[in-house]
Amino acid sequence: MPYDFAEIEKKWQEKWQEAKIFETDRDESKEKFYCLEMFPYPSGALHVGHLRNYSIGDLIARFQRMNGKNVLYTIGFDSFGMPAENAAIKNKTAPAKWTWENIEHMSQQLKHTGFSYDWRRRVATCATEYYKWNQWLFLQFYKKGLVYRKHAPVNWCDECKTVLANEQVVGDGVCWRCGHPVTKRGLDQWFIKITDYADELVKDLDKLSGWPSRVVTMQRNWMGRSTGVHFKMKIENFNKEIEAFTTRIDTIFGVTFVAMAAEHPFVEEFVNIIGEKNAQKAQEIRDFVKKVSAKSAIDRTAVGKDKEGIDTGFFAINPVNGEKVPIWIADYILTDYGTGAIMGVPAHDQRDFDFARKYNIPVITVVREKDKEAPDGATMASAAAANGISCNSGFLDGLETPKAIETAAAWFEEHGIGKKETQFKLRDWLISRQRYWGTPIPMIYCPHCGLVPVPEDQLPVELPLDIKMPENGGNPLVTREDWVNTTCPVCGHAAKRETDTIDTFFCSSWYFSRYTTLDRANTPYPFNKDDAAYWLDVDQYIGGIEHACLHLIYARFFTKVCADLGLLPKDYREPFRKLLTQGMVIKDGAKMSKSLGNVVDPDVIIQKYGADTARLFILFAAPPEKDLDWSDQGVEGAHRFLKRVWKLVEQNIDSIKNAASSHIPMADLKETADRNIKRQIHATLSNVTKDIRDEQQFNTAVARLMELTNALGGFSPKTETSWAVMREGIETLLLCLNPFAPHITEELWHMIGHNDFLSIHPWFTVEESALVQDSVVIVLQINGKVREQFNVKAGLSKEELLADVMARPETQARIAGQTVIKQIAVPGRLVNLVVK
Repeated sequence: MPYDFAEIEKKWQEKWQEAKIFETDRDESKEKFYCLEMFPYPSGALHVGHLRNYSIGDLIARFQRMNGKNVLYTIGFDSFGMPAENAAIKNKTAPAKWTWENIEHMSQQLKHTGFSYDWRRRVATCATEYYKWNQWLFLQFYKKGLVYRKHAPVNWCDECKTVLANEQVVGDGVCWRCGHPVTKRGLDQWFIKITDYADELVKDLDKLSGWPSRVVTMQRNWMGRSTGVHFKMKIENFNKEIEAFTTRIDTIFGVTFVAMAAEHPFVEEFVNIIGEKNAQKAQEIRDFVKKVSAKSAIDRTAVGKDKEGIDTGFFAINPVNGEKVPIWIADYILTDYGTGAIMGVPAHDQRDFDFARKYNIPVITVVREKDKEAPDGATMASAAAANGISCNSGFLDGLETPKAIETAAAWFEEHGIGKKETQFKLRDWLISRQRYWGTPIPMIYCPHCGLVPVPEDQLPVELPLDIKMPENGGNPLVTREDWVNTTCPVCGHAAKRETDTIDTFFCSSWYFSRYTTLDRANTPYPFNKDDAAYWLDVDQYIGGIEHACLHLIYARFFTKVCADLGLLPKDYREPFRKLLTQGMVIKDGAKMSKSLGNVVDPDVIIQKYGADTARLFILFAAPPEKDLDWSDQGVEGAHRFLKRVWKLVEQNIDSIKNAASSHIPMADLKETADRNIKRQIHATLSNVTKDIRDEQQFNTAVARLMELTNALGGFSPKTETSWAVMREGIETLLLCLNPFAPHITEELWHMIGHNDFLSIHPWFTVEESALVQDSVVIVLQINGKVREQFNVKAGLSKEELLADVMARPETQARIAGQTVIKQIAVPGRLVNLVVK
């Protein structure tokens, strides 16, 4: 009977579904295991990257299920976002229609691949019953003081016609979605105060022992915790003080200028004052600010890039010595970190030094190396070391750097003009999006009451689905007066809805909690608290490393807030216990992409070779964390291996079915061939178990199963005992191969006489005695040089090993005519004879 993968896969997918073997419920009597992949955007079809991600997750879920765990494993769709709008414009259809059709198509693709999801738990973030809870959570954050609205310079993508969070500006300052250069623009926007949790987010990175160190480092660097002094400087002829933050307050005597960002709120005030006397100068500053604001943050701060600035004509007063220093606007200063203004100490900071030299600003050294003179600020070629002994620094002179920092910080606090503070590079999360296809922000603008939250009993604020997308992009909600116009829930007067929608990363920051609850219609919260307490945290999370500083930070933040809101247990502070970041799929030396024409359609592979082949190749071709080079020959090789497994069972089917089904202990086996194959069976079982459970080296596990297949193919059973061992080998092979290739193994399992589902059959236990070798190879050394190799019985003592080796004719021949001065025996390894 040939291996008909199409018929077999269809058959078992239907049987699994009918028997509901992958559906799971909360069971306090069983140990749980929550396995999850980052859910996909419903772009229309699965690609090979999806297939790799989900094959890894399904393998882990199946393995844990067979090991007795109560496994939660499901899927959903991150289905709001701009691609649906673009597709709607292109195809002249509604975003909702395009999205739901894709969700259903991709769901069918996933089912045809045999992934063992509990489909009852599927979520789609564009569903009203999901985004209602986005809005509810937004209002809880608002009540807690974590949501606010302000006018701010924001990252603007002109191609997407929307605002981006800092984390969504990538590479050389481009949009994460379309790659278009990002500029700055001033808008009224909604923010979430993620910075309130910055300290905990950084500290708790130390708890993430199950995460790749690379991801932890990326998050630590992104959030950028630093301790210093936040202080104020008066401004001459200006009634406000400028604030700055520095980690090196000890260098305050070396300040020769102040630089502020083009977006600093004082800029416009300075320009207005200057314009009253010098309109030309005011316009020069405006032009400079416009030019700088159009640059990306990456471009403005790049090391080695020529720095640009313009003198405002205003002066700050250095609080420690009363010296006046000019205030400049500089392109390398950003409002995204600190206060948007810095104290320029060119003698000890290279960027400040380059800026000072370009614009002829004085340089004053205030730190010298121990036992050396301070460099001359007028002639030094580059910034000097910033650690050493303070000099030219008044009351700090002679102090070593750590003591000088401590003393200067105390001086500022004593004088009430500064305080020690911890700051972060992490900025508050900008969530406003000028898009249609997203969660409407549940706020109302009333001319009498101001900003008013939509009452919770009026949620959800539903998106109108009968929408026509503007050809040039933008948000069509703005023009839908029937939707925008509403009444104030406080005073009853005419009011207007907020037309911005929420950043889609909001949706993906808590979806894993939603999965835990089945009876969602009767749950008065986003998820049932008892269900969440049982299933969370996620034991194994799988997804791309590109989300290290986006989704993964936001999900950690949401989890902490939900715990503080009482939605989750108070001590549940981290969402994902273990994280696996799979590598990319490469073809022809490049990442797969439509533009390069190197995309492989999984449907084509599955139709030609079957889902089991596609899954097996992906899991065998590379370790999960490494990039995978796609190989058509590799796919064919995986298919040939499955056909060999099929042939091995089918050709011996009657003998295997008739063999004893109980496994014979190693102690009862007498024949060497039987003992050897039994040993390889259990060594394979032991190693494959470790490869999956401990090392997550799935490719190594497949290689071991290929070796076992070869060994079983070369085994020639003749007796009932030998056939019983053969059956044990076949059963072990099928069981270990099942998480990789579930359909063919399920079919063969039933062909050899089993009636239960292999997919939920208990994982076999390793017989430890079967791992013990009957014999070992030891070497004979004479005067330290290897002369012979012998097979000896395993487990011999020193005395027994010496007696065995000395009695052998080969040994006697080697030492004939010589005197043995010393005998050294290392059991299981060697015997060394010193002769004369």
